[in-house]
Amino acid sequence: MDTSAVNPSRQGDEHSYPQHWEADVLLRDGGTARIRPITEADADRLVEFYEQVSDQSKYFRFFAPYPRLSAKDVRRFTHHDYVNRVGLAVVVRDRFIATVRYDRIDQDGRPSATGTDAEVAFLVQDAHQGRGVASALLEHIGAVAQERGILRFTAEVLPENRKMVKVFTDAGYTQRRSFAEGVVHLEFDLEPTAASLAVMRAREHRAEARSVQRLLTPRSVAVLGVSRHPQSVGRTLLRDLNGFNGPVYAVNRNAPPGTELDGVPTHRSLLDIPGPVDLAIIAVPATAVPSAVADCGAHGVQGLVVVTAGYAETGPDGLDQQRELVRQARAAGMRVVGPNAFGLIDTDPEHPLNASLAPVLPERGPFGLFCQSGAIGVALLEAAHRRGLGVSSFASVGNRADVSGNDWLQYWEEDPATEVVLLYLESFGNPRKFTRIARRLAAVKPVVVVKGARHTGSLPPGHAVQPAAGGLRDATVDALFQQAGVLRVETITELFDTGELLAGQPLPAGDRVAVVGNSDSLGLLTHDACLGAGLRPRTPVDLTTGATGENFRIALDTALTDPAVDAVIAVAIPSIGTQPPSADLGADEPEFAEALLEAVVRARQVGKPLLLTHLALTELPERLRAGRIPAYPAPERAVRALAHAVHYADWRRRTAEAEETARVPELDRIEEAQARTLVETALNTRTAAAARLQPGGARITLPDAEATALLGHYGIELLPALPAPDEESALRAAAGLGYPVALKATAEHLRHRPDLGSVRLDLTGEPGLRRAYRELDALLGGAARARLVVQQLAPRGVDTVIGATLDPGAGAILSFGLAGAPAELLGDVAHRLIPATDQDVAALIREVRAAPLLFGWRGAVPVDTAALEELLLRVSRLLDDLPEVASVDLEPVVVAPHGLAVLEARVRIAPLPVRNDLGPRAMSTL
Repeated sequence: MDTSAVNPSRQGDEHSYPQHWEADVLLRDGGTARIRPITEADADRLVEFYEQVSDQSKYFRFFAPYPRLSAKDVRRFTHHDYVNRVGLAVVVRDRFIATVRYDRIDQDGRPSATGTDAEVAFLVQDAHQGRGVASALLEHIGAVAQERGILRFTAEVLPENRKMVKVFTDAGYTQRRSFAEGVVHLEFDLEPTAASLAVMRAREHRAEARSVQRLLTPRSVAVLGVSRHPQSVGRTLLRDLNGFNGPVYAVNRNAPPGTELDGVPTHRSLLDIPGPVDLAIIAVPATAVPSAVADCGAHGVQGLVVVTAGYAETGPDGLDQQRELVRQARAAGMRVVGPNAFGLIDTDPEHPLNASLAPVLPERGPFGLFCQSGAIGVALLEAAHRRGLGVSSFASVGNRADVSGNDWLQYWEEDPATEVVLLYLESFGNPRKFTRIARRLAAVKPVVVVKGARHTGSLPPGHAVQPAAGGLRDATVDALFQQAGVLRVETITELFDTGELLAGQPLPAGDRVAVVGNSDSLGLLTHDACLGAGLRPRTPVDLTTGATGENFRIALDTALTDPAVDAVIAVAIPSIGTQPPSADLGADEPEFAEALLEAVVRARQVGKPLLLTHLALTELPERLRAGRIPAYPAPERAVRALAHAVHYADWRRRTAEAEETARVPELDRIEEAQARTLVETALNTRTAAAARLQPGGARITLPDAEATALLGHYGIELLPALPAPDEESALRAAAGLGYPVALKATAEHLRHRPDLGSVRLDLTGEPGLRRAYRELDALLGGAARARLVVQQLAPRGVDTVIGATLDPGAGAILSFGLAGAPAELLGDVAHRLIPATDQDVAALIREVRAAPLLFGWRGAVPVDTAALEELLLRVSRLLDDLPEVASVDLEPVVVAPHGLAVLEARVRIAPLPVRNDLGPRAMSTL
C-alpha cells in the first residue's frame, strides 16, 4: 500500500499525537463523520458512548455481560502509544458513535513491540449500525496499522455477531477463517487487493451518491437570512422555493413572533422551528455564518447550501474561514454546497426543488448540469430554456469547498432521469478521482465538458485544489478526458449542440455519413465540414430546391437503410418556386417536418443518428422537438456534434473490447527489488537532502551512471557512450566501442540541439574522429564545456521521444512523440495514464499526427513498432512500480526497421508523493 495516502508528513516522534490520521468520511446514508485517534482527554466521551450501547452489543464486544467500563478500562482504552496500541473513534457533534482498537501481538498472540500482527476489535452504537461506520473504520485502522509496520489483523467474533463477521468478510482482503470453542477466528492480510480496492470504491460511490440525493430530496427546507426587503437574496431564495412540496421556513433574527414573509412562517432562530429541517439555505452575512451553522447542527439539519460570499475568493483569511465552515458542518454530520454558491435544482415532479437563485424551475429533461460559477450557471439554464431542453438536476457550487463535481458524477451515474451529463469546469479539486469516476460513468452515459482557462491555466479565486491540480497542463487535461471517455468541447453552444444529439439519437456505429437535402450548396458545405472533422461523408444527395416532403421521406429512408451509412445529416432550406407569391420565404415547411419525424422512427429502429442542418427555417426546430431531432442553423455545428458522437461511440466500443482483451503484459528482465534499493539509496544522499530545501520541491536528477543502471533494471538499455574530455580519450573510447561511432555534446545547453552543430555521425576511423573532435572543440568553446562523448552509432531509423512524469494532481502520465520539430515546435505529443495496457501503447504511437513516418510513409521501410510498444510498456511499469520516480525522459529513441536504440536518458526522483485518491476513503480537506 502507498502509505503516503495517510501519512503525508512523518515529522516528530511517532508516539506523539498523529494528526494526519484525522479524516472526515462519508457514511453509507450520505451523512458525514470524523475519524480521529482517541486521546486521554476522551475519557468522558468514551463513558458516555458506552452507556448508549445496548447490552447485546457489549456482549458481542467482550463475550460476556459488561454493563459498564471500570476506571481501569477507561484508562486502557484512552491511553495509547500510537504504535503498538492504537484506538480510533468516529465522532459526530463531538460525541463518539463508534470505536476501534488494535493491539500489536506476536505469533503466539501475546503483546509485542516487534510483531507484525495485531488484534482488532470494534464497537458501534446500535443507533448508528447499518450506516457503514465499521467499514470506514476498518479502512482507516488498516492504513494506520500498515504505517506502523503491521501486516496482518486477527479478530475473534461470536457467530451470532453476523454484522461484524460481514464487515470483515466483505472487505475484500485475503482472509483465513476458522472456528473453535464457539468463536469465529479471522485473519486477514492488510495489503490491498483488487477486491478490497473494488469494495472501497463501491462504498465510496454509494455514500457520495446518497449524500447528493439527500441534498436534492429534503422533506423540509429553511432559508436563513430572509430580509424584509423584497429584492434581497434571502427573499429571492424564499420565493424560488414556491412549489416545494414540503414545509418551508424562513429565519430572520429580527422578525416579531407570528411574522410571515411571502406567506412563509418566519422564526427568529432555526432552533425555534418546531419540526425537523433537512436542508438549510444560508444567506446571512459571512460573520453570522458560524452561528447559523451551529444552529443547523444542533437542529439535526442534513445539508447546507451556503450562498453567502466572502470566503476563499477574498484571500488567505477567507480561505481559513472557508475551511472552518466545512470543518464545523462535517463535525455535525452535514455536507456543504458552496460557499458563494448559486444553488441546487431538482425537477423531479414528485419532489421539485429550486434551492437556487434561478427565478424559474427548468422543464424536466435528460440533462444533468454542473458548474462552479454562478454566472455560468445562469448561462447554462438560459441556454437550456431557449433551446427547449429539459434538466434532471442542476448544481452551481461556487467555491465547492465540500460537495464537488465528483460527488455529482457519482449521483448521476445512479440517477435514471439523467441521460447526459454536461459540465462547465474551471478547476479540478482531485483530477485523479475525477478520471476514475468519469471513466466509469462515461461507459454508460455521455459526459460532455467545457474546461475554462484552457490557455491561461488561471485558477478562479476561491477554488480549492490540490497543490499541483491548479496548474495542470492542458495536454494533461486532454489526456485525462480522453482516457476517461469525456468529450471536451470549446463553448457552451457546442456543449448543448453535442448534448442534444447524444440525448436524442442513437450512437453511430462508425464515421460514414450520408448528406441528404434540398440544397446542393448547403450539402457541399456539410460535406466539407465532415471531411474537416475526420468523418467520411458520401457525395451529398441533392433533392433540388423544389423537393417535396415525399422526396425527403424516400431519400432519408434510402440513406438510413443503406448498410454503408452510419449517420444521416438532412439539410434543408425553404422551398423555392413551389410557394404562393404571398408566402414568407422563411416560413415553416410542415411537409419537411413530417418527413423527418417519420424518418427518425426508422433511424432509431436501425440504430443510426439523424440530425438536421437548416437555413431560414425558423419554425422547423420547434416542430421536430417532439421527435428529439437535433436541428442546427449551421452545418459546422451539426458536424461538430456528430463528430463528438462518433468519437464517443468509438471510445465505448474500444473500452468494452479492452475490458475483455487489453492487458498489462508480463515483461522479462524486470528487477524491481534492485531498482527500489537504488532509488532509496539515492534519496538518502546529501544531494537529496539539499534538494528538499530548494523552493518548489525535491526532484533530484540521477547521475548518468545511476540513471542507466535504474533503467537497466527494467530492461531498458542505453546505447553505450564514453566520455571524451580530450582527443586521445575519444580515440580510446572509439577503439573500445568499435567503429563507426558518433561524437556529440551532452552539456545541458547543447542537448538535443543538432541544429547547433553539436553532433558528428558516421565516423568510421581515427582520422575522421580527430577531425570531428577538433571541429567541435573549436565550435563549442572547448571539449570540457561541451561535455563531449563518443557513442556507438545507432541504426538508421525514426527519432522519437518518450517521456513519463508523475503529476501530483493527475497521477503518472506516459508521453510519446517524434523528436525535433513535431514534438517541440508543433506540440505533436500523445499521452496516456499509467499503468498503460498493450492497447494503450499501440494507440499512443498511432495517435500523433506524424505517425505515418513510423509506418512506411512515401515508400520508406516501416520501423519496428513492436519494439517501440514494448519500450513504452517498460517505462510505464517503472513509474507504476516506483512512485519515487518523478520523471523519465528518453530522447532520442531511434526506432529502426529491426529494433531500436535509446541514445540519452534523464531520470528524476523525489520522496513519495501525497496521493489523495489512494488509501482509505476520506473527504477532501483542501
